[in-house]
Amino acid sequence: MELKNKIPFHFSIIFTIACIILVITFWISIVYGSADINTSTILNAVFNYDPEDVNHNIIIDVRIPRDIGALLVGVALAVSGAGIQSVTRNSLADPSLIGLNSGAALMLALTYAVSPVITFPLLILTGFIGAMLGGTMVLMIGRSRKDGFNPVRLILAGAAVSALLSAASQAIALYFRLNQSLIFWSSGGVSGTTWQQLYTGIPVVAIIVVIFILISGQLSILNLGESIAKGLGQNVKLIRAGTMLLSMLLAGISVAIVGQIAFVGLMVPHISRFLVGTDYKKVIPLTAVLGGCLVVSADTVARLMGEAPVSAIISFIGVPYFLYLIKKGGRTI
Repeated sequence: MELKNKIPFHFSIIFTIACIILVITFWISIVYGSADINTSTILNAVFNYDPEDVNHNIIIDVRIPRDIGALLVGVALAVSGAGIQSVTRNSLADPSLIGLNSGAALMLALTYAVSPVITFPLLILTGFIGAMLGGTMVLMIGRSRKDGFNPVRLILAGAAVSALLSAASQAIALYFRLNQSLIFWSSGGVSGTTWQQLYTGIPVVAIIVVIFILISGQLSILNLGESIAKGLGQNVKLIRAGTMLLSMLLAGISVAIVGQIAFVGLMVPHISRFLVGTDYKKVIPLTAVLGGCLVVSADTVARLMGEAPVSAIISFIGVPYFLYLIKKGGRTI
């Protein structure tokens, strides 16, 4: 069951501490890796770049874009999970568990089958379309007329649809011989992140997160129940549809950058609600920062372990927590 904290901690204190932790983890991620680089070299690379210096090239062309990519994906997946949980009022909801990631991966496979050389904006678009496909299928199956998005039914539908879409992705990869192109997305990793991807991904993710913050008041009201939200004059269908579309776009961007990573959108919103309560004006910003902390930290650990898959590192924590929620039967938020 979701963590409970009857007395939420003061938001400004928690948010400041989370930001400090994010800065520290980001810096550690730049310093440590297959080749440890000292602080002075990093500062020289940033402010006095020398293209002839190997360490400068590692920092500017590999470490920094990789770490920014991890940060971006963490923010996107965490906020996406918070949005999905808010509109479904389901503590088990997560982009990977309701078919968004597998749907996005399927569309990426189809896109690579058509053309092996594609631009990153097109990858984002196809990932978004795939996320919409997978998410819509799961939500249609998992929704009940009586009790809304039943937690167990939603997860079962997500498992079935994800298995179907993943099988379709593998079939396409085998038929068109795309195994080398798609192995990155199946394992999940940010080692191949480029500045070109970031130039497109950062503005899109930033705009969506700002939109989430602007509608966070509506999400808090919707979290009280559909009847209460309607009584307060909210357009529930519009808010749900808009939130789901934004969440799907975030999931599509994440898959385009890093591949399939699970449980970030499941765990981080729970931690945020435990720390600051259920007011989404506080939950969304904190979720974004904590999501970045989680993925950047996981990528650092994966790098120190010899480039282990980031998804495996996060799943090591996420699977036990997910099983704990299942054991408790899930809950309606």
